[in-house]
Amino acid sequence: MSAAGGPAVVSVNGSRGAGDGPAVPLSPQDLAESAVRAVAAGAGEVLVHPRTPCGRESLSPRVVGPVLEVLRDAGVGVPLTVPASIAAEPDPAERPARVRAWTVLPDRAVVHFAEPGAAVLAEVLLERGVQVDAVAPLGGAAGPEPLERLRAWLVRSPGGDRGGVRVVAEIVAGNTGNTGKAGPADEPVTGPAPLPTGPASLPTGLHGLAPQAVLLFGRDGASWPVLRLAARCGTAARTGVGDVLHLPDGRPARSNAELVAAARELMLLEGSVRAASR
Repeated sequence: MSAAGGPAVVSVNGSRGAGDGPAVPLSPQDLAESAVRAVAAGAGEVLVHPRTPCGRESLSPRVVGPVLEVLRDAGVGVPLTVPASIAAEPDPAERPARVRAWTVLPDRAVVHFAEPGAAVLAEVLLERGVQVDAVAPLGGAAGPEPLERLRAWLVRSPGGDRGGVRVVAEIVAGNTGNTGKAGPADEPVTGPAPLPTGPASLPTGLHGLAPQAVLLFGRDGASWPVLRLAARCGTAARTGVGDVLHLPDGRPARSNAELVAAARELMLLEGSVRAASR
């Protein structure tokens, strides 16, 4: 699904837990039901954070495989993505070993270039036939180094030009540029952010990349402004309770499907403005 038609990815749980409200699915069965409904609402990919029964994120094949199987058995027919991050395995040297041990493969995996060992991990995933979402933050405490490492890897690595790599930019609250002002991390944006008319260019640091190979997302207060920017730029985008718990008007979201439907409507509107301004 293109950004003009709605978010490409729904993050069905992210780092959220029971304390974040009833919209957050917790059990594998709840994750599958939420994913099915989000896809019916228009999501084209599903990002799920596999967890142990005690709630800890994990890259273990005994955790990742069963979650993927539950979602696929429930009829989730779109690509499934899992994060291969420090939250799931703190040891950078162990993450590639965990990936090599997977018996059930996701379609994609998220690799954070702000974390050590990202380039090696991305290569192992590509070798296993798993496409890579290569993430770098734009703004925030990490500075420009993660994006610089990511772009250098794309140039020098044999995996960087063989396809299967999507550049994912997390735009930090307060750095949404021409999308309008984003609120603090846990504050919903309660009204439409002002935008210039016409198409927008990719944010600084992403120039030279094809919009079709880029996904933009933000968390909490940055989420809705970044969705607008993605529609104006023609990139893919992301929503879901893993990223944001409120609708554009500030009301709490009741489900991933409700967030996807709201995002799809917003991006269709912004995408039509972009097309009319060409």
